Amino acid sequence: MTSDITPQQVQAATDDFRRDYTAVREEIGKAIVGHREIVDGVLTCLFVGGHALLEGVPGLGKTALIRALSQALTLKFNRIQFTPDLMPADVIGTSIIEENEQGRRAFKFQPGPIFSQIVLADEINRATPKTQSALLEAMQERQVTAGGTIRALEAPFFVMATQNPLEQEGTYPLPEAQLDRFFFKLVVRYSNRKELAEILQRTTTGAVQELRAILDGPKIVQHQKTVRQVVIAPHVRDYLIRLTLATHPRGEFAVPQVNKYFRVGASPRAAQAIELAAKVRALLDGRFHVSFGDIKEVAIPAMRHRVILNFEGEAEGVTTDDVLARVLEELPTAVADMPQV
Repeated sequence: MTSDITPQQVQAATDDFRRDYTAVREEIGKAIVGHREIVDGVLTCLFVGGHALLEGVPGLGKTALIRALSQALTLKFNRIQFTPDLMPADVIGTSIIEENEQGRRAFKFQPGPIFSQIVLADEINRATPKTQSALLEAMQERQVTAGGTIRALEAPFFVMATQNPLEQEGTYPLPEAQLDRFFFKLVVRYSNRKELAEILQRTTTGAVQELRAILDGPKIVQHQKTVRQVVIAPHVRDYLIRLTLATHPRGEFAVPQVNKYFRVGASPRAAQAIELAAKVRALLDGRFHVSFGDIKEVAIPAMRHRVILNFEGEAEGVTTDDVLARVLEELPTAVADMPQV
């Protein structure tokens, strides 16, 4: 936070953020029953400028949630249904021959569905790795290179992807490089008894719920800047750093479960994601500073897809969530002789 921002401005920015975040969440709630943790995860990605990966079996409402989000925002929306025969040009676009009034022919670039602001990559792991990789540049650089020309994507830009569990037939695992570009990986689970009753009531009686647009692009960008101004104390950031390093096998801070079950630890992008997401949690709690609790709350969705189990972990049926939960449990929040970083 810069020194020329007054406490009154800080409070106003915090209140404005909470008001808009809550309004969008409530609007999505008109269409989506339950899944509060998933909705908060998707909104966190939205307000930090990150991409979200939603994993779950078919029929749990992953696509419906992202559609509801697009209806609550005045942003350009496109859906891409990923299939085994989908080609990179179907995502990025291609050059076509066009004839002008004088009869001259020239190549003209026809933009693909990636040229949007919210892109729903539906069932992304049903496409081949070659097509999956077509999203890499767009997700990282917010631009697309086609025909030797670099074309910028309109801000804000988000990829909201859904995928089926890898145990299902006809799926291709996402490359580690692409997984690392997703801010959060959110695991969508089954609805409970009460939620399922409400879903049936809404969807089998002919009721239609219209959602209204709450936020536009410039306001989202403004909130993204507010998030980055939230302060984090050195000792809190040190805990975040040690938490990331604790996922590295045979590292200085690794717990026994990490050494036993992990082959690859979390990348620096994981630490960046945790800090930004923790800042969102702080603002929602009415604070302009990050706490240890904020970090613990967002650590698993930020890291679960950025760590890799070894053979022993896979053989024993251990999940990355299990190991990360143990890291959060065993790693102390403070150390007596905190190193200077």
